[in-house]
Amino acid sequence: MSKDKSAGLAGVIAGKTAISTVGKEGLGLTYRGYSIHDLAEHSTFEEVAYLLIYGRLPDEKELKQYRERLCQLRDLPKELKTVLEQLPGDAHPMDVMRTGCSALGSLEPENDKRDQFAVANRLIACFSSILLYWHHFRKNGRRIEPVTDDETSAGHFLHLLHGKKPDELQRRAIDVSMILYAEHEFNASTFTARVITSTLPDFYSAVTGAIGALRGPLHGGANEAAMELIERFTSADEAENGLSEMLAAKNLIMGFGHRVYTVSDPRSDVIKSWSKKLAQALGDKRLYPVSERIEQVMWRERKLFPNLDFYSATTYHFCGIPTPMFTPLFVVSRITGWSAHIIEQRSDNRLIRPLADYTGPAPRPLVPISKRIG
Repeated sequence: MSKDKSAGLAGVIAGKTAISTVGKEGLGLTYRGYSIHDLAEHSTFEEVAYLLIYGRLPDEKELKQYRERLCQLRDLPKELKTVLEQLPGDAHPMDVMRTGCSALGSLEPENDKRDQFAVANRLIACFSSILLYWHHFRKNGRRIEPVTDDETSAGHFLHLLHGKKPDELQRRAIDVSMILYAEHEFNASTFTARVITSTLPDFYSAVTGAIGALRGPLHGGANEAAMELIERFTSADEAENGLSEMLAAKNLIMGFGHRVYTVSDPRSDVIKSWSKKLAQALGDKRLYPVSERIEQVMWRERKLFPNLDFYSATTYHFCGIPTPMFTPLFVVSRITGWSAHIIEQRSDNRLIRPLADYTGPAPRPLVPISKRIG
């Protein structure tokens, strides 16, 4: 295998985008020029969705209308509910999201009556409904109405999951996490969506492919792996000892380091602060201290910093979200970024078809099978 620095396209500029950057000119992560820290502190997920899809922040009237539109798009067609009911209870929720998206593309195809913006908003509105309709049907046989009166996407998700209006602290924590997960330049799933889009298929095909890319543990699945690690330990001291043994055995520790950041993930401190707030509110004396100790050991021993996935794990856990739903919630957030990139790719499209560094045999003659010696 080639040891070239461009392996995995590391450091290679693969296209242009005006949607976000992970650090151009030392500014850190920005969405259309706005700092992720400012957005997380002063904005909401719906504002960020509008920003990514339409290219600017909405005013109060536009935001109100946008939220109302998303609320109207949360229900699911009966045919899609039938599809979801056929999926097994032990299916991975990411497989449910992928199948649900693909099925909806057949039921509500992109066409002259339903343009790309309409499809984007439909998926932003109904991904939580897809996941949680299947979840409740398979968990307890209930066919829920996947519509709530919560005006926020975070509140809608938690309301559907728990069957009641969410606690405000938890709702805002999920709202912030969705802002942080909404977009991240040419990450693997987004680049997958752009590659698919460049072949000029429908909108749903690109999103379905992106979900498949996000399913892998080296991308979206890292938050699930981080939670599994944290839950192994009953105390911070046990975590330090256990982690030291794992590092000595050269085990891969998920939730640390990042392909495009070298000093820190600018999103990590934001989500860590919400994990701490939730831990204090719940009286947690175990999981948050374990997380902090793991962070300290990883920096001391490997100079690796936590990425967004690490403290998202405990944030989601404290909100009562089952671990297998962590990555699907990533989908509920990242559909905004994927949609923005699909729209942008279409606006100035060229088929994405890179070259390969061939490492196989040199040209050689074909010996007919009758003359080959086994």
